[in-house]
Amino acid sequence: MPIPRRFDRRPPERDQTRVNDRIRVPEVRLIGEDGDQVGILSRDDALSYARERELDLVEVAAEATPPVCRVLDYSKYKYEQEQKAKASRKHQKQVTIREIKLRPKIATHDYETKKGHVERFLKGQDKVKITIMFRGREMTHPERGERLLLLLAEEVAELGVIEQRPNQDGRNMTMMLGPVKQRLPDAEKEKDPTAPAPAVAEPPEETGEPPEETNEPPEETGEQAKPE
Repeated sequence: MPIPRRFDRRPPERDQTRVNDRIRVPEVRLIGEDGDQVGILSRDDALSYARERELDLVEVAAEATPPVCRVLDYSKYKYEQEQKAKASRKHQKQVTIREIKLRPKIATHDYETKKGHVERFLKGQDKVKITIMFRGREMTHPERGERLLLLLAEEVAELGVIEQRPNQDGRNMTMMLGPVKQRLPDAEKEKDPTAPAPAVAEPPEETGEPPEETNEPPEETGEQAKPE
């Protein structure tokens, strides 16, 4: 039997910005469409001022005394604010925390498998929370868990660094590893624009004067001239 679909019965989020007739205060400090301050007007006069210009009266600082309102195209203003918020979310880097759980007496094969998962997560630029779970008498030897965590951190040191050293909390001991920053290869590094350009030899200046004549005899090569 198919599972019935659950509907989200929460009401949609309502825009909390007060615009035009939703502004209930008796007077406002009005800023015109060009950004210049018009002054303190009654709400009705401010509404008339905006409607004469076929624009909206938008409350931008409700906590001020009196509240500050601007005259603008609210649809365009709202669209620009949404685009700015979308651009800021695009540049934010989301950090994902993965978790790996180990036992103090973990077998070698299981340890290598878990280490492979840690390496894969770090290569994906994710943080890894490693948890050692103690049971029974294992609580009397917490140094074994710490030794295992530090061993794992040492073996994956090329991919991750310790952001939080081993810390015991009740029956668990945790350590946080973060990915190392990726380095660009030398071929992809941009050249320094401030580096000096290589020197170029300048051609000799032409003075327009004939070359100087010398009275030195020609060099002797030791070869005899052949008779004609």
